[in-house]
Amino acid sequence: MNISKYQFSQKYHIQIDVRVPMRDGVTLSTDVYLPSKEGTFPTMLVRTIYDNQSENHMVTTKGFLDEGYAVAMQDCRGRFDSHGEFNPYYQEAEDGYDTQEWIGSQSWCDGNIGMFGGSYVGYTQSLTAPLRSKYLKAMVPTVSQQDNFGHWRVDGPLQLHVAMNFINMAGRTMQMGPRSLIDSEEFYRRLPLISALDDIADVPFYRACVEHNTYDDFWKGNSLRYVYNEIDTPAYIVTGWYDNLVHEGFKLYRGWSKEARSKDARQLSKLLVGPWLHSPVGEPAPGPIDFGSAAKIDFVKEQVRWNDRRLKGVDNGIDDEPPVRIFVMGENVWRSENEWPLARTNYTNYYLHGQGSANSLLGDGVLNESAPGDEPSDSYTYDPDDPVWTLGGQIMAIQENIAGPQDRRPVERRSDVLVYSTSPLESDIEVTGPVSLTMYASSSATDTDFTGTLVDVHPDGKAIIITEGLLGVRYRESIEETTPITPGKVYELNVDMWETSNVFKAGHCIRLEISSSNFPRFERNLNTGKHSAFDSDMQLAHQTIFHDSNGPSHLVLPIIPR
Repeated sequence: MNISKYQFSQKYHIQIDVRVPMRDGVTLSTDVYLPSKEGTFPTMLVRTIYDNQSENHMVTTKGFLDEGYAVAMQDCRGRFDSHGEFNPYYQEAEDGYDTQEWIGSQSWCDGNIGMFGGSYVGYTQSLTAPLRSKYLKAMVPTVSQQDNFGHWRVDGPLQLHVAMNFINMAGRTMQMGPRSLIDSEEFYRRLPLISALDDIADVPFYRACVEHNTYDDFWKGNSLRYVYNEIDTPAYIVTGWYDNLVHEGFKLYRGWSKEARSKDARQLSKLLVGPWLHSPVGEPAPGPIDFGSAAKIDFVKEQVRWNDRRLKGVDNGIDDEPPVRIFVMGENVWRSENEWPLARTNYTNYYLHGQGSANSLLGDGVLNESAPGDEPSDSYTYDPDDPVWTLGGQIMAIQENIAGPQDRRPVERRSDVLVYSTSPLESDIEVTGPVSLTMYASSSATDTDFTGTLVDVHPDGKAIIITEGLLGVRYRESIEETTPITPGKVYELNVDMWETSNVFKAGHCIRLEISSSNFPRFERNLNTGKHSAFDSDMQLAHQTIFHDSNGPSHLVLPIIPR
């Protein structure tokens, strides 16, 4: 991409393909951008597996250059112009540290380094923090994760859409063209999962992630959850309510703010959450909901402000601001908070009710705060050959009408989706915090999944997804070992439906959907109890959800007093 497209306002000093040596002798290609004036500069580093001349990288680079920063953009090992073999994630900590040490010793660097970038590039930042280069002073991990188990498997079940995206990285460059020619539905349906890429690309990392279906050493060896106490560098953690990694973003913030080694890293780190998808950050998620002009922010300017304080010592007031800043959907306003979850939260149970026919939008499912009495259960049949397709929510896909605040009514017309709704609200109800579902359920299978989806029903009938979750019942006791269930036995099951902030306005309804699939965001549970990587057989699962005095299934909402 031609750099002149970005209308650089002055002459910059640009060095292309500088070879930066790593400890094992491999050299990584690094483009260095310097302000035109003489001197030393605080330096921003981005380490990427994507095209380092992509628009988002170049726009951010120009923004920093215009504010007196140097910028180093590096191709990660085995990607684009860098030498070596690409082994996703596992080489990034040491390579990042070695690069920081090299930059800090250059004549144009003033000894202060910050990092930026999102998704994989956000993770290349965080993984270096425990190594504590003396030059690293700040980072902005954006739409990124605490570890890859939480990214790929979300407490067990595979995020299939994430896994399949690794076809894009089968070569040294992004393989977007071949991907565009693939029949997506056929591709996602391939079984067994371990063979899905056989006739497209050899991606060992994909195979490993599919094969390692519990939280074992493969995942533990490349995680931040055990090393926050080695981190000294403050982080500005950024995510979106409709990002597939929003749950991981909150884990990052908790780890940094509660467990970091230094007081500065604990107390100065911040969290920013907007009504955004995985990409682009700062732009409101597309769909039938207008979040208003406030939802759009100048993310480059925000990063400059953060780094001005950390790298230049500018007293711009950012350290005096509350550490958590969230966009409250429904009211469509920004609000600052002192902690997460909010200390004033009133966790409230909304119980499931019905007369045994909650199936679909046309059923008799009811949701309210009254505990159930003697009520018949609801049931449906989950067929993995005919799964409930993903429609909206926290999915990495950025295609139109797939991710974000989509209208769920097409899904709610299915008989294998249970629907429970409140009456129209008499006043506004704010839900801000972690959402969960406790349900008493049985299955005819030895293994199956259950989903929970929180929906904001508008007076005109639009059913807008707010947040969602999925539980693989084999992981109900542990993510390190799987445990089958006994067919027909009733279990208390807890579905983590992630974090959100939404005001359900007066006249709207709060709705809960329960089903057993969310495909292709997640793999289909084939209901056989076998290892999903190697299984091609399918079985029907007959699911029963109880809501009575012995099994009071309920949605737990974090209500904020108003």
